[in-house]
Amino acid sequence: MLTDKNAVIFGAGGSIGGAVARAFAREGAKVFLAGRTEAKLQAVAGDIAATGGRAETSQVDALDEQSVNDCVAAIVKDAGRVDVSFNAIGLDEVQGTPLIEMSYDDFARPITIATRTQFLTAKAVAPHMIEAGSGVIMMITASPSRIPFPLVGGFGVTCAALEGFSRTLAAELGPSGVRVICLRSAGSVESIEEVLDKHATGTGMTRDAFIAGLTDMTLLKRLPSLDDVGNVAALMASDLAAAMTGAIPNVTCGQVVD
Repeated sequence: MLTDKNAVIFGAGGSIGGAVARAFAREGAKVFLAGRTEAKLQAVAGDIAATGGRAETSQVDALDEQSVNDCVAAIVKDAGRVDVSFNAIGLDEVQGTPLIEMSYDDFARPITIATRTQFLTAKAVAPHMIEAGSGVIMMITASPSRIPFPLVGGFGVTCAALEGFSRTLAAELGPSGVRVICLRSAGSVESIEEVLDKHATGTGMTRDAFIAGLTDMTLLKRLPSLDDVGNVAALMASDLAAAMTGAIPNVTCGQVVD
């Protein structure tokens, strides 16, 4: 689906970024893995190379405008263009603590990180995509953007903000042929590993019982896997989804029903 496409994945060393990078490479894209930790990027690149894919790595601080701009400029110089940008960097959010017991800094941190990085990476790739007359800018949120989950701190507000940003960006870039897609996932177990125990403890449940509760909220009675997220991202980035922009594809297994 992505043959001859060039894709940059910010946060490619993380669980979601890595899954998306592997899916993009499997579908034929040349992937540029951007992140702060070289060892994690190399691990993803190794997986991709082992299956015959093409990947390059670059240490990038996706919260630093110059670092992001230099990364994108280098990709354009090397590959001629950037067709897809996916940003899934970590948000350093605090979960498991009631809002009224949380400091403002802990509440606001993920909102600030997410809106800053998505703005900077979109601003960096958009001019190149506009010049080419095509391109896809992608981001990801989760169910708390629509469902009132307790103990998620500023994460739910963060997700809602990104979905709003994606729609506004889509409206502005659409006339130039650039699409904006914001995936909404229910959170695969692998991607929320760090906060599972906090939520289980905060709700007075065992870890297994908490996961079972999340699963029971879905229509399919399962949570999305990282492979599910990667597969949907690859489809949305492809020309098969050429009529979709300003969209929030639902990868929640029916936890959220639109």
